[in-house]
Amino acid sequence: MVFSLSGVLLLAIVMVVLMRSGSLKGGPAIVAILFGFFLASSGMAPSIQRFLDSIAETIGNIKL
Repeated sequence: MVFSLSGVLLLAIVMVVLMRSGSLKGGPAIVAILFGFFLASSGMAPSIQRFLDSIAETIGNIKL
C-alpha cells in the first residue's frame, strides 16, 4: 500500500506540473484520471500491480 500511495502522489505532482506548464489541459487530465480509475477496476489491474511491484522491487535492489 505504501508504494501505491507514493505512486499516486508522484503521478499527481507530475500532472499538476504538466497542467501548470500548459503541456496538459484540464479536459485531457480528467480523461486520464477516469482512464486510470476504470483501468484499476478492470481485470488487468492485478497484472499491472504485479508489474509495478516488480519494478519497485528491482529499483529497491539497486545498490549505489
